[in-house]
Amino acid sequence: MASIASRTALAGPALPLKARIIPLAFQLQARSRNSNGAKRTLTFSAATPHDGVHPEHSSRPKKVLTKAQKQFLDSALRVNQAGELAATRIYTSQNPPIIKAHPHLRPLMKHMYDQEAGHFKTFNGLLAKHRIRPTAMYPVWYAASSLLGWSTGVMGREAAMACTEAVETEIGDHYNSQVRELLVWEKEAKDNGETLGPELEALLVDIRRIRDEELEHLDHAVEQDAKEANPYELLTGVIRAGCRGAIWVSERV
Repeated sequence: MASIASRTALAGPALPLKARIIPLAFQLQARSRNSNGAKRTLTFSAATPHDGVHPEHSSRPKKVLTKAQKQFLDSALRVNQAGELAATRIYTSQNPPIIKAHPHLRPLMKHMYDQEAGHFKTFNGLLAKHRIRPTAMYPVWYAASSLLGWSTGVMGREAAMACTEAVETEIGDHYNSQVRELLVWEKEAKDNGETLGPELEALLVDIRRIRDEELEHLDHAVEQDAKEANPYELLTGVIRAGCRGAIWVSERV
């Protein structure tokens, strides 16, 4: 019978308690504000400095976002936070069975988890800063992604990696669509002699970086025989459809 210490080691890195509680606190705060009739707004201030922002931008007016653009950012950041929550739960739940059966995968699984935890922290911070509530489906996605991670982990290495491939394919496409939208805004601002402002420019940099790291995970999954999972087409098809559905719901709820 495995000792408590060995089971803890197999479980891999756990999401810090603070990171699990804070988003729920956001929801309670948002509900309280809504019940008092306060209107929630999203603002990106040009006053916040960020590495990589060109000095001459300070002399150019900042693009004023339309109502539709603010709504886009609101829903985009909410979905991103939900997606990164799911990713951390999938890896946390996959770790015990996968690392027990394939100890050599411990560094890779830790590397991917650590990056996902970093993404989750980034979007938690943005939601808190701009007073955006997490999706009301947060508890459901928490439970569903934990179950998905555990079940594919139990099915074996190939199934776990097929899960990663499917999820990262959808998430990569999702982040790409956000990058394209922000680039359109950037071009519009440039054509009007404006700048996006430091915070939107920083967001564009962050989303590009996070997208690239997600696609790196996809490559790792393929290298680890994701396509050898049985049944590959059915498994990845169901997971991708679930991801698309979760994105659609989280954008609206």
